[in-house]
Amino acid sequence: MAEVEPLPSGPQEGVEYPLTLYYCGNCTMPLEYCEFYPQYEKCKEWLEQNLPDEFEKMMKLNDGKDDGDDEKKRQKRGGKGMMRAKKKEEVEKKICLSRAPRGKRKSVTVITGLSTFGIDLKVASKFFANKFSCGSSVTGNGDEIVVQGDVKDDLFDILPEKWSEIDEDLIDDLGDQKR
Repeated sequence: MAEVEPLPSGPQEGVEYPLTLYYCGNCTMPLEYCEFYPQYEKCKEWLEQNLPDEFEKMMKLNDGKDDGDDEKKRQKRGGKGMMRAKKKEEVEKKICLSRAPRGKRKSVTVITGLSTFGIDLKVASKFFANKFSCGSSVTGNGDEIVVQGDVKDDLFDILPEKWSEIDEDLIDDLGDQKR
């Protein structure tokens, strides 16, 4: 069996101490790892703008490599390699109000579509609870607030008054519905 040389300890010749390590402002990784990040082009842009000397060094090191094969070499599965830019789907901005029965003579008002306007549902729920002195909650299916009682008619005036981005024409009355 061949004898293995032990790793050198202490300061090395030709190395400046203390070592300075730079981190990318785009992927927050050390610069050597940027090439494995899915958005490597953005990392290059950030590096060129903020650390031009380091950018030159990185490009000199990469001169031997062919940039055309870059896509083939990059990690495709697992870890941060699977991160994709979130696409915001353009959803129609519309608020729907409906009333649903609760028991024999009681009812609840269901409000959907507030999140399309960028309104925080928890804040809106608390506002409705204080405004109408009743219980109000955000239900589990995402974009739905349930307010105890029949307050549907009042909401047509209150919603545009509280949130200026909501126009009265964007509020629909769905009538009575079962939940």
